[in-house]
Amino acid sequence: MTGGSDSRVSQKRRDTGHPTFDSASGDFITLARVVKTQGRHGEVAAEVHSDVPDRFAVGMKPWALDRTGQSRREVQIEDLWPHKGLLVLKFAGVDSISDAEALIGSELQVPRAERAPLEEGWSYVSDLVGCEVFDQGQQIGRIEDVQFGAGEAPLLIVACADGKKYDLPFAEAYVEDVDLVGKQLRMRLPDGMLEINTPMTTEEKEQQSSTTRRKKA
Repeated sequence: MTGGSDSRVSQKRRDTGHPTFDSASGDFITLARVVKTQGRHGEVAAEVHSDVPDRFAVGMKPWALDRTGQSRREVQIEDLWPHKGLLVLKFAGVDSISDAEALIGSELQVPRAERAPLEEGWSYVSDLVGCEVFDQGQQIGRIEDVQFGAGEAPLLIVACADGKKYDLPFAEAYVEDVDLVGKQLRMRLPDGMLEINTPMTTEEKEQQSSTTRRKKA
């Protein structure tokens, strides 16, 4: 993941981002990702990764990290409006479809220091990365990423010492305590959730693929 998102959590909800660390340009968090062009005058549609109201505004100057993760440039928002679950953005100097195509896949970021201020009792989801996860007192593994999808709760990607990984929903009902200073997340997961949320190993995927091929034959 190239950036942290600008989402929050109290023990109840989430302003994320996915932190980006690189020695050349410092630490950034991702507020949105450009997914496609929109219109004929350089507009783009972006998937927003922040739950902070009005996080984007006319005149704002986020940084666009290109899809390779190698180059970042400052852009300025001229206009914006919501459209079908996405945010349409018009940047200064991006005035054609070809200009906009160059931004597809880019992450729109701000320096970590510019994250939205938090109320007492809230924390950033991106700060969960690196925390040790415990289920009813038993250590599971360490959070290596936080992902956002169709569900309300973000998914914690938890890596274990034995190489296994778990995709666990960061839902209020399962969280007992978040200790960001001690880098610990204590949860109470439903019985069987760890088994259900264990991604298939490479061997299991190969075995499933082989079985499918035999059935087709």
